[in-house]
Amino acid sequence: MRIEWQIGFWVAAFALLILFLWMFSGVLLPFAAAFCLGYLLDPVADRLERLGLNRLGATLIILAAFVLILALIIILLVPILGHQLAALIQSFPDYVKKIQDLLAQQSSYFTQGYGGALLEKLGLSLPSGGDSRAPSSDLVSQAATWAATFLNSVWSRTTALVSLLSLIIVTPVVAFYMLLDWDKMIATIDGLVPLRHREVVRGLAREVDAAMAGFLRGQSLVCLFLGLWYGLGLSVIGLNFGLLIGITGGLLSFIPYVGSLTVLVVSCIVAIVQGWPNWHLLAFAVGVFLVGQFLEGNILSPKLVGQSVGLHPVWLIFALLAFGSLFGFTGLIVAVPLAAATGVILRFAVRRYRLSTLYTNLPTAEKGSILIEAVASTHEPHGDS
Repeated sequence: MRIEWQIGFWVAAFALLILFLWMFSGVLLPFAAAFCLGYLLDPVADRLERLGLNRLGATLIILAAFVLILALIIILLVPILGHQLAALIQSFPDYVKKIQDLLAQQSSYFTQGYGGALLEKLGLSLPSGGDSRAPSSDLVSQAATWAATFLNSVWSRTTALVSLLSLIIVTPVVAFYMLLDWDKMIATIDGLVPLRHREVVRGLAREVDAAMAGFLRGQSLVCLFLGLWYGLGLSVIGLNFGLLIGITGGLLSFIPYVGSLTVLVVSCIVAIVQGWPNWHLLAFAVGVFLVGQFLEGNILSPKLVGQSVGLHPVWLIFALLAFGSLFGFTGLIVAVPLAAATGVILRFAVRRYRLSTLYTNLPTAEKGSILIEAVASTHEPHGDS
C-alpha cells in the first residue's frame, strides 16, 4: 500500500474518533471512567491470578474492594465535605469583603507612609479615599467570573445529573466486564493489526503503556497522598474548610501546578482572614504546603511517577484544557491517555522522518554520516513530548 493511502487511512480514523467522542460525549463518561479503572486495576488482577485465583475470582475481589472503599468514602467524607462546602459558599461574601477591607487598609498605610512619596516620584500614585479598594474589587470579580465560566463549561457539557447518576451506577458494572475480559480485548485488537506492521505497532503500544502507566498510576498515588496530607494538615492547624481545601487540591494535583497553587492561594486567603491580625495561622498553612511540596518533588514523584514518562507538563495542561473544553468531564478523563499516545506517535514519526530519504536526501559524501547520526538518535532515550 502506498504511503499516501496509509497516511490518509490513519488521518480518517483519527477524525472519526474525534467525531465519535464529540457526538457521544454526553454518554461516554461512565465508559471512559470504566476503561481507566480497568486499565489501572488490570495489573492487580494479573497478580491475583498468579497467586492462584481465576480471572473471575480476581475481578470479583477487586470489584468488592472498590465498592467497599467507595462506600466508606461516601459515608465518612462526603457529609463532612458537603458541610464545609455549604459553609464556604455561605461565608464567601464575608471573606471577599474582609479581603477587600484588608487590601484597602494596607494600601492606605502604604500610601500615607514612605510608599506614597516613592510612588509619586515614579508617577504611580494610587487614588485616595475609598477608591483604593476598586482595583482589588475588580480583580476578585474578574477571578470569580473566570472560575464560574470554566465550571459552567465543564458541568453543562456533561449533562450534569444524568452523567453523575450514570457514573455512580454504570461505571462499576462496565468496569467489571472490562476487567474480566481485558486480556481477551487486547488479544483481539492485536489480532487485527496487519502482520507487516505488527511488531512496530506492538513496540508503540509498549511505549504508550509505559507512558500511561507511569503517569496514571504514579500520579494517582501522588494525588491521594497530597489530598490526605493537605486535608489533615490544614485541619490539624485549625484552618477553616481545611479538609475541603486539602482534598480538592490533592485531586487537582493531577494537573501539574494547578492543585498546589490552589491549596497555596486558598489556604493563605482563609488563614489571613481567619487569623488577622495574627500571622501564626498563615505561617502554619504555608508550612504544611511547603512540606507537601518537598515530599512530592523529592520523594513521591521521582519514586512513583519517574522521569521517563514522556509527558511534558505544558503538553499535559494543554491536553486537559483542550479536551475538557471540547468534551467536558469526559474529555478530562481521556485527555491523559490520548496525550500519552500522541506523544509516543509523534516521537516515532520524528524517528522515521530522520531515517527517511526526505531527511537524508543529500550528496553521497554527506549521506552516510547523516544516516549514522539519525540511526544513533533512535537509540537515545526519548525526551518529553
